[in-house]
Amino acid sequence: MPNTSALPKEDRKAAKRTARKKAAPKAERTHERGSKKRKVKKASRGVSKR
Repeated sequence: MPNTSALPKEDRKAAKRTARKKAAPKAERTHERGSKKRKVKKASRGVSKR
């Protein structure tokens, strides 16, 4: 995508849209989104933290 910092907003949006249409389609996901994230243990219930 070209450098669009000097263009007005509407032209920037149009340039981005055309770049998205030209781009190759993304591959399908191999696993669900977020399923590989580290799971966080819940903080203990008790005295509330301020």
